[in-house]
Amino acid sequence: MDAPTASPQKSARPSAPAPVVALANQKGGVGKTTTAVTTGVMLAEAGHRVLLVDLDPQGNATSSLGIDKGDLLHTAYNVLVDELPVGRAVAVTDRPRLDLVPATAQLAGAEVELVGVEAREGRLARSLAAVRDRYTVILIDCPPSLGLLTVNALTAARYVIIPIQCEFLALEGVGQLVTTIDLVKRRLNPPLDIIGVLMTMFDARTRLSAHVVEEVRRYFPNRIFDAVIPRSIRLAEAPSFGQSIAEYDAGSRGAEAYRRFTGELTGRLHLPTPAPSVSHRAGARGAASRRPPGTSTTVSRTTVSSTAAPSSPVATAGDHPAADGAAPVPRPSSGADALGAKS
Repeated sequence: MDAPTASPQKSARPSAPAPVVALANQKGGVGKTTTAVTTGVMLAEAGHRVLLVDLDPQGNATSSLGIDKGDLLHTAYNVLVDELPVGRAVAVTDRPRLDLVPATAQLAGAEVELVGVEAREGRLARSLAAVRDRYTVILIDCPPSLGLLTVNALTAARYVIIPIQCEFLALEGVGQLVTTIDLVKRRLNPPLDIIGVLMTMFDARTRLSAHVVEEVRRYFPNRIFDAVIPRSIRLAEAPSFGQSIAEYDAGSRGAEAYRRFTGELTGRLHLPTPAPSVSHRAGARGAASRRPPGTSTTVSRTTVSSTAAPSSPVATAGDHPAADGAAPVPRPSSGADALGAKS
């Protein structure tokens, strides 16, 4: 029998359907999940209604929000394979205005089970269309691959954020990702665009980090975010407590960097100004409320009803870190966009 349903979290209703933003990079460990979770929490704290979709079979975004996977009745797997309405898979976190479509290891079987299904690339897009009017923004945490799950995310998204670790090997494969994005854009989702590139794990003590930032800037001259995420122990610790860095240590350099990034993203997405509300500040969930590893947040289900409305476009314009240190913020240079001419 299903767990009792909870009343949907209330906030100002968005005036247009939420823009869908996918965080993608086929390389693992670059901070997609840390960025997705932290951005979602910070946007919710700012008063926006946020839906975070965990599309990674590892389910790290789910764990990072302190949710016990063993208590879940429905997940992203059911949305994709069984075509379960997204509203029935939404888990309400203990954070006001932040909802989650969780994931477990079962999601790994979705690619095999959908092999013979017609229009399988658009299953997530069709599901999210039913709830876009209930949120200000929808974030998708993609798996570290370019398989069917990522293709579903790119088909559902209007924008893509590419987190790139400030290490040389992180540059390998970026070209393949951009090629995949262009392919999805041409064949499945014409409006798809890269909203920005976020540099992560920046180590101010090494020349390599600065060199990688410059290389990425040459490739994405108009897309790189000003905010650069430093390598930070606090960022690495936060998920083990089921919290984002905004909740675990709101005053850390990692939290400040993500706050700047979230502000930039808000501007590029042209998100509406939230209605005045009591802010769910990280300070209230600070050190006193940190949960030890292994504990979890109580999760309930909520049914989300749906309608639709036109999305507001975003201006053209960024992931996970690990020793706090001041990271200089490189300024973007001018020049023609490396992807501007691509269709």
